[in-house]
Amino acid sequence: MRANFSIPSFLVTHFSIVLTAKDFNPEKYAAFTRILCRMYLKHGSPVKMMESYIAVLTKGICQSEENGSFLSKDFDARKAYLAGSIKDIVSQFGMETVILHTALMLKKRIVVYHPKIEAVQEFTRTLPALVWHRQDWTILHSYVHLNADELEALQMCPGYIAGFVDLEVSNRSDLYDVFVNLADSEITIAPLAKEAMTMGKLHKEIGQLIVQSAEDPEKSDSQVIQDISLKTREIFTNLEPFSEVSGDGKKLVLNFEALKQRRFPPATENFLYHLAAAEQMLKI
Repeated sequence: MRANFSIPSFLVTHFSIVLTAKDFNPEKYAAFTRILCRMYLKHGSPVKMMESYIAVLTKGICQSEENGSFLSKDFDARKAYLAGSIKDIVSQFGMETVILHTALMLKKRIVVYHPKIEAVQEFTRTLPALVWHRQDWTILHSYVHLNADELEALQMCPGYIAGFVDLEVSNRSDLYDVFVNLADSEITIAPLAKEAMTMGKLHKEIGQLIVQSAEDPEKSDSQVIQDISLKTREIFTNLEPFSEVSGDGKKLVLNFEALKQRRFPPATENFLYHLAAAEQMLKI
């Protein structure tokens, strides 16, 4: 017996392309997806798109006279890291920027709210630059919804920057150590994080350095980041005299008694201890 099947014809009025990647480079993948969109508009088939995708995946390049060309090496990851403006953040939050720096140093959970997704994404993408020595943009979750699956995945991360457009997130103190209401220019430290986030003389020095550097009209954003990075290195240098090689010889661990004998101001000692914890330098 033979069966005949007819394939229904249909008209595509809208389509979306979702491209996932392990590295953080929005401009790179925006350029590539524009080419993929043009290919689908021209051919109406995903085959040509997949050919270009595989070419970029294996050779780092795809070329087409009709749809444009793409070369992976044209998109330096460092440029993506520097695309946001630290100076704009400091202009908005002033000395309170040190709260964000401290939270990132201690690998705390930062939640950012604004009703406009563009504002959330622009702000959050810049924050990891405050801890430039790590160059870790994997902590960034720039658009999260208040649904169970996304929140469960988020809460599995030890520290993060998460962006939301739903103000209801402000009532979810289980999701953050620091809450940034970008729309109202307010930063709030959650009660459970206040002990680790206690501010003192050292934080004042850091905050003043950040503000002075950012307000210097002669300095670019990258120079401000460099100034903050130098201060960050100085902080880690303060930890070195109180660190020793672990028993297995694999890493440095904090000698807390030696730190206490140095008699730093309480807030500084507290910060250095929690920084060592964030860097996994505590004895187990």
